[in-house]
Amino acid sequence: MGIMERMATAPISWGICEVPGWGVQLPVDRVLSEMSQLGFPATELGSEGYLPSDPSELRSLLSSHDLSLLAAFVPLVLHDEAEAQRTLDDTIAMAELLKASGATYFNTAPVTTWDWAERTPLTDQQWAHVMMMFDRIDELIAPYGLTQVLHMHVGTIVETRDEVARVIKDSPVKFVLDTAHLAVGGYDPAEFVRDAGVARVGLVHIKDADLATSARLNDGDVTLMEAVQQGIFPPVGEGDLPIEEVITTLESGGYQGWYVLEQDVAITGSLPADGEGPIANMRLSMQYLQGVDERLTA
Repeated sequence: MGIMERMATAPISWGICEVPGWGVQLPVDRVLSEMSQLGFPATELGSEGYLPSDPSELRSLLSSHDLSLLAAFVPLVLHDEAEAQRTLDDTIAMAELLKASGATYFNTAPVTTWDWAERTPLTDQQWAHVMMMFDRIDELIAPYGLTQVLHMHVGTIVETRDEVARVIKDSPVKFVLDTAHLAVGGYDPAEFVRDAGVARVGLVHIKDADLATSARLNDGDVTLMEAVQQGIFPPVGEGDLPIEEVITTLESGGYQGWYVLEQDVAITGSLPADGEGPIANMRLSMQYLQGVDERLTA
């Protein structure tokens, strides 16, 4: 099966984000309609409250646009023993929603606090608790038929190359191979595949990145929202990352999981006209990925 048959997307690719001031939030039907127009068979859930939280309503809405639900980004506090029970309760609640909605992946995002406080160094004891919690989440979601994938991400406790390497060494949890977030954290995504092995990749988020803007983000000159608004994640194939090498390495290594074109954007200014806005850059990314797919299957 080619990669385009396993290529999903997410609302963030249309600028949908709960962060205040992120940008214009497009109507749900427009976003889902444009996803369908581009040929995506599935989407991730996106920011809380954007898509329905009732499973039957969600499935009906997605089905009306020939879409299904693939996964959800799930922020959880894993390092703080005092928050363990809330984390486990939230895990079960999200697992129930995802199973009832037909999803496959549970994307664990290990945040610092529930309101995304600034990152702070963890103690060895806290890291040990994180690894234990990965195991507990696996146990809890297994009856729901879900696969946990760790979404290393800017602003979470697993952001940098050293933090990713620590998880690779100390836990068997599978990863969301997010090409751009890995690169921003200082880990070349192609090198990550070689280091971790294809078997540790549970899901792939395809994003390109402008490394000059990434450096400004890491230096603290801009926030993540400002970096996105300034184009840190350009159309795939127009940035600095070895996207084709990553995909080719995965496919040659036997990867048969899903890809998600998650091209984070923020719409500044007014509401774009129909056929304009994020869909234009998504078309460019899809054209690039179709070319990769054709070369892989030639």
